[in-house]
Amino acid sequence: MQRPLILVTNDDSIVSPGIRTLISIMKEIGDIIVVAPDSPQSAMGHAITINNTLHLDKVNLDPEIEHEYSCSGTPVDCVKMAVHEILKRKPDLCVSGINHGSNSSINVIYSGTMSAAVEAGIEGIPAIGFSHLDYSWETDFSPIKRFVKKIALEVLKNGLPEGVVLNVNFPKSEKGEIKGIKVCRQAKAMWIEEFDKRTNPQGKDYYWLTGEFVNQDKGQDTDEFALENGFVSIVPVQFDLTAHHAIQTINNWDL
Repeated sequence: MQRPLILVTNDDSIVSPGIRTLISIMKEIGDIIVVAPDSPQSAMGHAITINNTLHLDKVNLDPEIEHEYSCSGTPVDCVKMAVHEILKRKPDLCVSGINHGSNSSINVIYSGTMSAAVEAGIEGIPAIGFSHLDYSWETDFSPIKRFVKKIALEVLKNGLPEGVVLNVNFPKSEKGEIKGIKVCRQAKAMWIEEFDKRTNPQGKDYYWLTGEFVNQDKGQDTDEFALENGFVSIVPVQFDLTAHHAIQTINNWDL
């Protein structure tokens, strides 16, 4: 039986431990194509490069992978380049990550990791974004490997509903214990943001964005609840942003 073709990407750069771990897992499942940013692109959302040139360089970070490329653009650029310039056929799966840090709740909006997965979904490719609630470059991914593989295999086996990709987050556990997997909804949470204003030696003001993440959702069916209680969260994400429930309300206006 032909092995599935899997596109691997991320937003933390092609050399990050997260993507190297994801590549090692996907090699057990199928044939791999890697296209990832040449430098960190966190919080880029669905940005694309339109005012600058893009560069695509073949690299050899893993001698077992024939097609591995670093891209000067955003995570979404990487997927677009893979689909339209490199791949000879549509891949059977796109996986993005493993991100160093959470992409649960409202973070999905800002996430380069998830935007890469969404772009693959727009192209009609089943896609998953994987994230770990640990920002450390030295984080231990070994406790989550079997879950990554299991979820990827299930998507390959069953496919995904049209217009849907998966946002998968892994809890941070001091003992590496994960209780299981929960399919959830996105929690209603937000960042309470502040700007730290400073002045450089030349007298010019500059700012650092800071903030506190506040979960306002007390539901037990959310990604935040699952992660806080030691479970892997899976949120099906749709990229049709139409608020269908609001159409009739607005049609009742005097327009």
